[in-house]
Amino acid sequence: MGTITIVGLGPGAVGHLSLETMGLLKGGANVILRTAVHPTVEELRRQEVQFTSCDDLYEQAASFEDVYNGVVQRVLEAAKDGDVVYAVPGSPLVAEKTVVLLRTAAKEQGISLVIKPSMSFLDLAYVELGIDPIAGLQIIDAQDYAEAASAGKHPLMITQVYSQMVASDLKLVLMDVLPDEYEIYFLRNLGLPDEECRPVKLYELDRQPNIDHLTSAYVPPMPEGELPEGTNGDEAWEVPGIISFGEDEDEDKEADGIEEAELDDVETDAEDFLPEQSFDDVDIQPLVDVMRTLREPGGCPWDQEQTHKSIRSNMIEEVYEYLEAVDNDDTAGMREELGDVLMQVVFHARMAEEAGRFDLQDVIDEVVDKLIRRHPHVFGNTHVEDSDDVLRNWEAIKKLEKQERKHVLDGVAQGLPALLRAHKLQSKAAKVGFDWDNLDGVWGKVEEELGELREALAAGDKDAAESELGDVLFALVNYARHNKIEPEVALDGTNNRFASRFAHVEQRVTESGREWSDFSLAELDKFWDEAKDLEKNS
Repeated sequence: MGTITIVGLGPGAVGHLSLETMGLLKGGANVILRTAVHPTVEELRRQEVQFTSCDDLYEQAASFEDVYNGVVQRVLEAAKDGDVVYAVPGSPLVAEKTVVLLRTAAKEQGISLVIKPSMSFLDLAYVELGIDPIAGLQIIDAQDYAEAASAGKHPLMITQVYSQMVASDLKLVLMDVLPDEYEIYFLRNLGLPDEECRPVKLYELDRQPNIDHLTSAYVPPMPEGELPEGTNGDEAWEVPGIISFGEDEDEDKEADGIEEAELDDVETDAEDFLPEQSFDDVDIQPLVDVMRTLREPGGCPWDQEQTHKSIRSNMIEEVYEYLEAVDNDDTAGMREELGDVLMQVVFHARMAEEAGRFDLQDVIDEVVDKLIRRHPHVFGNTHVEDSDDVLRNWEAIKKLEKQERKHVLDGVAQGLPALLRAHKLQSKAAKVGFDWDNLDGVWGKVEEELGELREALAAGDKDAAESELGDVLFALVNYARHNKIEPEVALDGTNNRFASRFAHVEQRVTESGREWSDFSLAELDKFWDEAKDLEKNS
C-alpha cells in the first residue's frame, strides 16, 4: 500500500507552483490530476512529467457528486500499487471536495495521506481586492444557494462560477437579497497575463464574456445597517482595487548614513514649518466643493456611480496626458492636465471620505509630513554636501519607514509599464550584487537571447517565441541600464519620431491624389527619407 500525497497546482501561473510540488510531480510516483484543464499543465508537459487525468469521468458521470466519488476511487485504487501524487487546481484545502472525500476514505482504509500546502487563487484575490480575510470573509461554492442568501451580511467569496448557467442561477439568488445594481467583483484567471478583477453590476454577472472554470465572484458586505433608499449599491463603501501612487521611487542608491535610532530625529510635526497662510494663497476648496456636489444626491448620476476601481484607468490616462504636454513644452496643456490629475486626487479622496476611510486633509498631511521627514537637511540638523548625500539620506529614511518590505524586489509595482518595471527590477537585483561585471557580458546575453528567439520562430513555437522575445527585451533593458540610458524614454522618443515621419509620408500620399495601394514600398521609403532629412535640417 502506497502513500497518497495531495498537492496543488496553484491558481494558474507557473511561478505560483512551489518547488516542492514540482519535485514531487517529477519524483517518479504515479501522478494523477483531477483535471488537465489548468494553465500549469502545459508546463508539466514541458517538464516531461508523466501523468493521467480524471477528465474522462467528467464526460461519463451524471453529476458532480459522481465525478468526485469516481476520482476518489481512482486515486485509492492506484495507491494499492504504490505511492500516488494527486494534484488538484489551486490549493488542496480550498474548495476541493475530492480532498475532503479522500481524507475520510483514506483514514477508513488505513492508507497514509499527506497534504502539501499550495497557493490558492484566494491569496491573489486578497491582494487584488485589498481585503483581509480575517474580517469575516466567507468562502462558498456557487451552487451553495443557502449560504449565498446571506450575501451582504459579510464579505463573501463565491467559487466555481464555471459557466453562464451557474452564474445566472447565482445571480437570481443574490438578487433576492441585494439590489439589482449592487456592485460585486468578477474574478477570472488571477495570476495570469489576462487576469480580470473588475467591478460589475449584479444583474450583469451572467453577461460577462469568457466565464469558465477559473471564474469566481466577490460580494462586498453592505455598510452597517441597510442600504439607503434609492441607492443602487454602487457606493464608495464598496471595496476598491489597489493601485498605489507615489511609493515606487527607485532604491538604487545605497541606503546608509542614518540609523533607526536617528529616524526620530527627522520626524517633525509639519505644523512647525508650514506658513500661516497656504502656499501662494492657493485655494483648493472650490474644487472640493464641486466634487462634493457631484457626488451628493441630486448631483451627477455618473459621478455618483463611480468607485476607486472604476476610475483607476482615468488616473493613469491623466498622468500620461500631462507627461505628453511636458514633452511638447505645452504650457497651456500642462496647466490643463495638472488640473485633471488634481481632480482625480480630489475624486478619490472624496470617495474615501464618504466611506469613512480618510479625507483630502489626511492625504495632504501625510505627504507634507513625509517631505519634512525625508529632508532633515532642510527641516532638521542633518548636514549634506551635495545631492548624492540627499539621495542617500532619503533612501535610508525610506528604508526605515518601509521595514515591512523583507525581500529584495519588494516595492516594485506590478502596474508599472513593462520597460520601466524591468529597469527597476534589474536595479534592485544589482544593488545586492546580482549583476554583470562588464558590458561584454551584458551584450553577450542580448545575443544569446536573440539566438533563442530565432530558434523558437524557426520551430513555429508561438508560446516559446513570445517568452524568448520577452527575454530579448529584458536583456536590452539591462544593456540600456548599464549605459545609463532610460529605456522608457528611449522608446518613447522613437515612437514620437515614427509618428512624425509617418505623418509626413501620409501628407505626401494625400498630396499626390493617389491611394496608398498605388505606391510601392520603395516609393513610400523615399517619403520616409524626406522626413528624416527634414528632421536633420530643422
